[in-house]
Amino acid sequence: MSVPPSTTTAGSRIAAVAGYRPSRIVDNEELAVPLGVTGPWIEQRIGVRRRHYADTDESVVDMAAAAAAKVLASAGLTAEDIDLLVLATCSLPSPMPNGAASVAARLGHPGMAAFDINAACAGFCYALGIADGLVRAGTSRRALVIGAEKMTDWVDPNDVDTATVFADGAGAAVVVASDRSEIHPVVWGSDGDHADLVAIPDRYSSVTMRGQAVYRWVTTQLAPVAAAACHKAGLPPDRLKGFVTHQANLRMIERLASALGVTGAGIARDIVETGNTSAASVPLALSRLIGTGEIRSGDPVLLLGFGAGLSYAAQVVRCP
Repeated sequence: MSVPPSTTTAGSRIAAVAGYRPSRIVDNEELAVPLGVTGPWIEQRIGVRRRHYADTDESVVDMAAAAAAKVLASAGLTAEDIDLLVLATCSLPSPMPNGAASVAARLGHPGMAAFDINAACAGFCYALGIADGLVRAGTSRRALVIGAEKMTDWVDPNDVDTATVFADGAGAAVVVASDRSEIHPVVWGSDGDHADLVAIPDRYSSVTMRGQAVYRWVTTQLAPVAAAACHKAGLPPDRLKGFVTHQANLRMIERLASALGVTGAGIARDIVETGNTSAASVPLALSRLIGTGEIRSGDPVLLLGFGAGLSYAAQVVRCP
C-alpha cells in the first residue's frame, strides 16, 4: 500500500505525455457511401480525413493501459512510482466497476488510488485540474492522468452527424510535484441548460449531437474561458507557444484560435488524422504537437476541453 506525503508542495508539472491510437484506420471513403455522402463532404464539414477504430475485443481499459505504459516509460517511471490514477472517460460499457482500478491492476500496481471522472470531452482537462490540486496539497506524489474512449461502442453507424466524427484512442500524462507552478490554475464550469445538445438519452441509445448548436455555443462562449485561463497564468494569448483544444471540428478550432488572438503558436489539428476521441483528444493532440517538434520543453501551452454536459475546462501548462 502506498502512503502519500502529508506536506504541501509549491506546484506541479507534467513530466511526460503519450498517446495510443488503435491500429485500424478508417478513411472518409469507407464511411461515405453507406451514409450517402462523399469523402470530400466529410472533410469539408468537420475537417476529418481518417480516424482510428479499436478492434471489437479492444476495450477502454486496454487502450488506457497502453497509453499509461507509454507515458510511464517516457517519464522514466514504473507503476510503483505512481500513487494516484485518474481516468477520464464517458464510454465504458457499464457504470461499474470503474475503469481506473482495472487500469491500475493491468499496470501491475492495484494498490494505488484510482477513480474515474466523466466530463465527456472536457474530461482530461478536468482530471488534470484534479491531479494538480491533489499533488499540490500533498495528497499525491505522482499522478497518472488518462483520457481514454471507445466512442465507436456508442455511435450509430447510420447517423451521419456522429459516425463521421467520433473515433477511439487514449492519451496520458504524468503529473509530479514541482518547486514552481507549471500547471496553472484551471478555469472550468458547465452549462447544464444545454445538456441535451450532446447526449446518450438512455442505456439503450447511441450518442446524439446537435452539431450546429454545439458549434455556436463553443465559438461564442469559450474564447473568454480560454482568455481567463491565460490571465490566471499571467500570460497574454499572443505569448502562447501551443494551442490545444478538444478536437471536435477543425473550423471550430481555427475560429477559437482567431477569437483568442493566438499568433505564432502551434495549433493542434489532430482531428484531421484521429477524429474526435472525446476525453482522449486533448492529450493525443498535445502528444502529436510535441512529437512533430511544433512545441518544445518549457513552452507555454493552453489546453481547452469542452463537450457534453455542457462542460468546459482550460489551463495553461508548460510543455514537458
